[in-house]
Amino acid sequence: MPSLRLSDLPNGARSTVTALSPHAPQADEAMLRRLAELGFLPGEPVEVLRRGPGGREPLAVQVGETLFALRLAEAQCVEVAAP
Repeated sequence: MPSLRLSDLPNGARSTVTALSPHAPQADEAMLRRLAELGFLPGEPVEVLRRGPGGREPLAVQVGETLFALRLAEAQCVEVAAP
């Protein structure tokens, strides 16, 4: 099954986290660890609720039952299943 990045999903799209990968230039092990600690783990359901001004960042995202505001670089590190 092909994977997309969370940042590629349109507003309102639901998917499932498949992996965390350092796709963004700013990504490092600390960022990936933080995302995992927040609950962005393989198998977790995720939904992009909306984006900031101009369709950019932050991205309002729900993972499980919790809402987060992610920077674009963070959302680029979350791989999700194709909807």
